Amino acid sequence: MKPAHSAVAVLVAAIWGVNFVVVKVGLAEFPPLLFSALRFLLAAVPAVFFLGGPRVAWRWVFGVGLALGVVKFGLLFTGMHAGMPAGLSSLVLQSQVVFTVALSAVVLGERPRPAQVLGLAVATTGFVVIALDYRVSSPVSALLLVVGGALAWGVANVLTRKAQPPDSLRFIVWVSAVAVLPLLALSLLVEGPEADLAALRGMDWAGAGSLLFVAWVSTLLGFALWGFLLRTYPAPRVVPFALLVPVAGMLSGWLLLDEEVTAVRLGAAGLVVAGMGAATLTRPRSRRRAEPVVEAVPV
Repeated sequence: MKPAHSAVAVLVAAIWGVNFVVVKVGLAEFPPLLFSALRFLLAAVPAVFFLGGPRVAWRWVFGVGLALGVVKFGLLFTGMHAGMPAGLSSLVLQSQVVFTVALSAVVLGERPRPAQVLGLAVATTGFVVIALDYRVSSPVSALLLVVGGALAWGVANVLTRKAQPPDSLRFIVWVSAVAVLPLLALSLLVEGPEADLAALRGMDWAGAGSLLFVAWVSTLLGFALWGFLLRTYPAPRVVPFALLVPVAGMLSGWLLLDEEVTAVRLGAAGLVVAGMGAATLTRPRSRRRAEPVVEAVPV
């Protein structure tokens, strides 16, 4: 990979890692479901009017829109709003790799090789250690919400694998559009119109800036750059850079939000990153073109 393109890959990973901190800022301004709905609204409009159709069957657009946009981000933002730290969320969310490989084996018949299984076992051990350490000082419900978001991400990855969208940016814009109305409806039902109106009326520069960052920088710019890299190079040369996302997330959470990073969590994070690396980089048995198990969708 050219040095300039390697720098772009590192930049995208840094954006997606810092994005967890930005989400924390936004969640201090908006209820979580409303924040997610507004994020997807800004990501979809006005881009959806200029890019044309998604170029895949609509069932895949709606399926990924519900699994990724509504369930994954609804659970993730709610878990972070309930107290899950930004840095730890960036790491735990990567349990989607475990769910993606398991679901791909069941649904798509893509059996993992022994080295992948070993890597997933190492990563899972790291997640278990994090869960036990987190439970000591924080409500485990917030952690479980983020894990649920990771499971939904795994479902979305399998659906995307089936859809095979030829234009990833166009696809994510339409997926964003699908997620807006269900999230708004859930926000009105769960969070209440009074809370939503109060948040919108009281929106300040921090709230507006966080929305613009997660919608335009993290989602549109990050996805466009990542899609360019995947079109330019084989996936095994690009996907490893995604392992930098939780590193950037935990580092930015520590630096910008003063989040605690214990020795236990650092050790567990090392297990997770090493395990995901083994699971992601191992060549699959199938001779079909391999898709990365770490799906190129930003937080």
